[in-house]
Amino acid sequence: QVQLVESGGGLVQPGGSLRLSCAASGYTLDYYAIRWFRQAPGKEREGLSCISFSDGRTYYTDSVKGRFTISRDNAKGMVYLQMNSLEPEDTAVYYCAAAGSWYCGPQMDRYEYWGEGTQVTVSL
Repeated sequence: QVQLVESGGGLVQPGGSLRLSCAASGYTLDYYAIRWFRQAPGKEREGLSCISFSDGRTYYTDSVKGRFTISRDNAKGMVYLQMNSLEPEDTAVYYCAAAGSWYCGPQMDRYEYWGEGTQVTVSL
């Protein structure tokens, strides 16, 4: 079992920054990858960025490459998503999810554990 809790969302102006946190706990986290997703109202859930707990390999979708940075702190069981140059189109609920075998691909059913999400709103 892996438990995930997101935090750090909020209201930010266009061009601003936020850092989201995902607190992960459970057995053998080194076996997992953590991926950030987001879902805006009326839209499908979108995968953004992924990191392997074991070796720190990272992956980004094109829409956030260069603006978002994913990182981890193994000792604390934390995964972070630094988001810069935020745009109104980034408004969504952001989730972190865990997949075994260091999987960072697009198959949603491979992500066994999900957090409850944190709201990010980019607006004046």
